[in-house]
Parts: sequence; C-alpha cells; structure tokens
Amino acid sequence: MPAISTGKVLVTGANGYVAVWVVKTLLEQGFAVRGTVRSESKTTHLRSLFKSYGDKLEFAIVEDIVKEGAFDEAVKGVDAIAHTASPFHTHAKDPSEIIVPAVQGTVGILTSALKHGTSVKRIVVTSSCGSILEEGPDPKTFSEADWNERAIREVEAKGAASTAADKYCASKTLAERAAWKYWNDHKGEVSWDLVVINPSYVYGPILHDVDKPEHLNESMRMFYDATVAGTTSKEVLNWGSSWIDARDLGLAHVLAVKTPEASGERIIVSQSVFKLQDFVNIAHRLYPQLPAGDTSFNPATAVYFQAYDTSKIQRLFGIKFHTMEEMVKDSLEDFKARGWI
Repeated sequence: MPAISTGKVLVTGANGYVAVWVVKTLLEQGFAVRGTVRSESKTTHLRSLFKSYGDKLEFAIVEDIVKEGAFDEAVKGVDAIAHTASPFHTHAKDPSEIIVPAVQGTVGILTSALKHGTSVKRIVVTSSCGSILEEGPDPKTFSEADWNERAIREVEAKGAASTAADKYCASKTLAERAAWKYWNDHKGEVSWDLVVINPSYVYGPILHDVDKPEHLNESMRMFYDATVAGTTSKEVLNWGSSWIDARDLGLAHVLAVKTPEASGERIIVSQSVFKLQDFVNIAHRLYPQLPAGDTSFNPATAVYFQAYDTSKIQRLFGIKFHTMEEMVKDSLEDFKARGWI
C-alpha cells in the first residue's frame, strides 16, 4: 500500500483518553480529522482544544457503535480509519456487556468501510496487550505471536463470576480475532488493508475532558490514587505490568496510518515494565508532600512478570519513547495545573 501522508482520517471514539492524542498528532502532521462521538455535547471540549485547526476537524455523531450500519455515513470520504472506540471499564457483570460492543463495534466499522468507504486505504484497529498476555506464575516476555486464550477460557467457564480483567481481556482478544478474520475473509473485496495496535497499560498527561480525578479513565485513576491520593494498598502498589505513554501511543497510531510496511501487522506498543510503586517513588521525589507508598519496595529485587518484545515497533516506526521519569513528571504537572495536587 502506498504511504498515506495527507488526507482525512476517521477517528472513532474521538473524545477518549487515547483517541484525543491520536487526533492531536494527526492534526499536527497535516491530516484532516473526522471524529465520532456519542453526542453533540461531546464535541464542545474538542472544538475548543483544537480550534486553531479550523475546518480541519469535523465530527460525526454515532450514538451506538453496536447498531447495524452505525458507521455507514462516517466512513464516507475518508482516506484512513483509526478505530479506538471500545468499552474499557471494570464494572461489567455479564461478560457480554463488554464483549458484544467490542466485537460488534469492530466488525461494524469494517463492514461500513467495505460497503461505503470507497476511498479508505488503511484501517488501524486499537486492540490491547490484553489480547496477548496470559498471566502466569513465572515472568515472561510476550510477542505478537502470543494470544490470550486463557481469558477466553475463564470467561466461558465462569461467566459473570470471572474477573473484571478476564472479561476485558477476552473482549479485546475476541474483537481483534474478529477484525483479522473479517479482513482475511474480504481481502478480495476491500480497498484497504489492516493494522492492529496492541498497547500495554497507558499512562501520561490527559487531553480529554475530565472535571475531577474521580472521573479519570481507568489507568490514570489508578495512577492518581497511587501517586497523589495515597489510597492504594501496599499489595496493589507492588502490582505491575508494562506501560506506554499516551503521547507515544498517539504517534504510533499515526505512523500505523502512514507506514506502508505496517500493512497486515499486529504491533505491540510498550515502553517498559513497571510496578505502581515505581511511579510513586518518582512522584514522591519530585513532590515530597506526595505519599511515599511502600518504603520497603526495592526495584532491584522486584519481579516484573509481564514484559513485551518491542522489536517490531522499533523496526517499523523507530519511536523514541518517553521515559518513566518524563511520564510521571508531566502527568503530575498536568494534575497540578488542574488544581488536583
């Protein structure tokens, strides 16, 4: 596929934590953006945030991503699609509450692109490392060859009794599998190719509309509770996985649109491993009035269970990721500017 360096990109769920960074990076690199949101009121903050870009930013209202044909109008006249819209929360009771919109929303936009996206050349789907990792008793480095079969088995066996993490991971695994199946089944009919982005836990400054810490997205609420509020238990402070800065993830989406060699690739986007206490240590050093957390924590002896092979993203995109120090510092400065510290 030829490189897409200009034109209009559709970003679904454009008011989300990650999506706003995708929109920002696209606009900065000269693209026009059409963002989907659930209601007109969701556009107010984004119109203000990006007012300097004028008519380079427009919106389409998609009230329900599960509805058949929900994206039919939105996909018309765009050159690429970044599909970031998917449920991410931990309060689903029945697994179907999170799995159905994840799968149907993904298949829905691909179907709309097949039927009505005659100018679309590339679709980038935001999946997750949740569709890759399988939690186990021993440390492991995962790659794009891995799939989270365990979460699907757990959800099938336990239903509503399965953990929130397994419900979420199953939703991402099943949605990504559905995307690849749809593309492979329709390769001969579509004008576009597919790229899937698999981020680890996402942290970093926020651009989306948040009025108070209690309304932060899941990952940044976890970050705030640990580094600022001091409400995180010692056990949870010693929990961890791998992380990526939201700004780098936004850039990765744009490079996934622009890079010909990304065609047909599944791409892990992750910076390094972490424990929440690692973030707390940096925050406390920068702002001594913030909680110290678990002072017995020793990063030299800590065991990090979930790491990722990031050789593919570096080969394809060569991104210089923000460091953990930069991410924590910039996130706290953002909180401070909002009066949350």
